[in-house]
Amino acid sequence: MEKLFEPFEIKGCRIRNRVCFPPMVYYGTGDDSGEVTEKHVEHYRALAAGGIGLIIQEATCVSREGRLSFDQLGIWDDGKVNGLRKITDAVHQEGCPIFIQIHHAGAAGCGEELMCPSDYTFDSGKGTKTARAMSLEEIRRVQEEFIAAGRRAYEAGYDGIELHGCHRYLICEFLNRRVNRRDDIYGREPERFVLEILEGIRRVTPPEFIVGIRLGAFEPSLEDGLRYAAVLQEHGIDFLDISYGFSGEDESWAPDGYPYQACIYGAARIKEQASVPVFAVNSIVTPQMAEEILETQKVDMVDLCRAVMVDYNWVNDAKAGRSTGMCRRCRPCGLRVRDGVCAGRVLLERERAKEEKTC
Repeated sequence: MEKLFEPFEIKGCRIRNRVCFPPMVYYGTGDDSGEVTEKHVEHYRALAAGGIGLIIQEATCVSREGRLSFDQLGIWDDGKVNGLRKITDAVHQEGCPIFIQIHHAGAAGCGEELMCPSDYTFDSGKGTKTARAMSLEEIRRVQEEFIAAGRRAYEAGYDGIELHGCHRYLICEFLNRRVNRRDDIYGREPERFVLEILEGIRRVTPPEFIVGIRLGAFEPSLEDGLRYAAVLQEHGIDFLDISYGFSGEDESWAPDGYPYQACIYGAARIKEQASVPVFAVNSIVTPQMAEEILETQKVDMVDLCRAVMVDYNWVNDAKAGRSTGMCRRCRPCGLRVRDGVCAGRVLLERERAKEEKTC
């Protein structure tokens, strides 16, 4: 496990190992106000105490209108800064850096009136969603909301931010030409939407502040993902956290016999041309698998979500050679909707109890 537990740096920010806890909305923890609760604080404190190298806080919305759920955390006004600082203080006390993912749901939102680069209707998995095309004025307003959120993130003590540019949300919608059918500059140069946000955040934060992006590898093709990664790097992005793009409007693939998920293949291909750090994610469950991906795919960080949610102490346990448990892939996830009851965690606790009795 030499690579997995090797220290790392992003733009001077020291990360104690190559394990990142990626952004996952902790449903049922907040309310319509978008304010931080003690449950949020203790959730992130526990993750940091478990030895994780880097935390990227769950998608935190830049506007009330852009939420993906009515209980989503918000960063849409200056009054949110003090609450968010409770999270950064708790995580930093455990020796862990934390970034925040800033987000606008676009067509995948929960409001009555949804916006998208172009008129668009799709099946969200929970019913049909229809969004109308944004005006130029609305595009500029949302960009300013992202920029203001970046400033607030810095003021709240985060070490950096991650722009949410995948998973059917607004930035992703601009980047996917099957969704973005505009005939103006934001259609001809779809990356302009996010590049102008990046430039704006740079103006309101100091040079050492880290700005990265969660980017779809297939948007809709791998060639598009490679091009966007190159353009973003050219314009000063600090890291690339690679996942899937707009599902249903993408061409995700990997070669026959490839042992991991297609988006990990995409991350490896993007890393071949990137000099900035590249993260890989999806179905990475054991320390051995995480080490192997770092070694063979040449990415810089691995994102572990489900595995770490089962065992907050995943990194410390892996280092000590103890069992890290296993996500049981319950549908729906008990941690998110069933009063926090995680089947994988229950089984891990039983296994630990048996070990203690044996000792």
